[in-house]
Amino acid sequence: MDSIEQLTSLLERFPGVGPRQAERFVQFILRSSPTFRSELIDSMKKLGDTVHQCSTCYRFFSEPAHVGHVGAHVKSCGICTSPKRDRSTLLVIATDADLAALEKSGTYRGLYFIFGGTVSLASEETKHLRAKELLRSISGRVKEGLTEVILAFPANPEGDATTARVREALVTASQGKPFKISTLGRGLSTGSELEYADPDTIKNALDARK
Repeated sequence: MDSIEQLTSLLERFPGVGPRQAERFVQFILRSSPTFRSELIDSMKKLGDTVHQCSTCYRFFSEPAHVGHVGAHVKSCGICTSPKRDRSTLLVIATDADLAALEKSGTYRGLYFIFGGTVSLASEETKHLRAKELLRSISGRVKEGLTEVILAFPANPEGDATTARVREALVTASQGKPFKISTLGRGLSTGSELEYADPDTIKNALDARK
């Protein structure tokens, strides 16, 4: 396999990218200036060196790492360690893209937990999801003031199935712990995802949670 075929094959692994689109990306890169290609290569290399995954919410971030609560140096992001964030609410979302949309909207000031996706109705595969990590974090979060967990998965069948499973697990884990479990209300239409929602839609969905 030559270098063009290899890069095309790698790009095909991206979500929503098929063979023809991958080929167009490669052709664009080939037609680009050497400076652009160098910048692209340099940025890709830096991802592994400067981007961390938060040990608390599991989002990817490129901010300096912070010290964890137990005294050890843990890579926690600026959102999780910020004293300005409201620790009474925890928003459980599917992906980093959802978090980015919520932060851009400026309508939510609590904490997050990236669940890692949604349940696949076709395969029932859940190994990539962070249900155990979420449940393990609840006791500590309650001690820090948690009073509400908001489930904010996509408004589609897989999102609904994930919401049902997580709610059931949280209900079991919440026995004796004073926090409620809510879901986003009207504002998000059926089939929509937070990643593509506008700020007003996100605000309405948060305000109407139930």
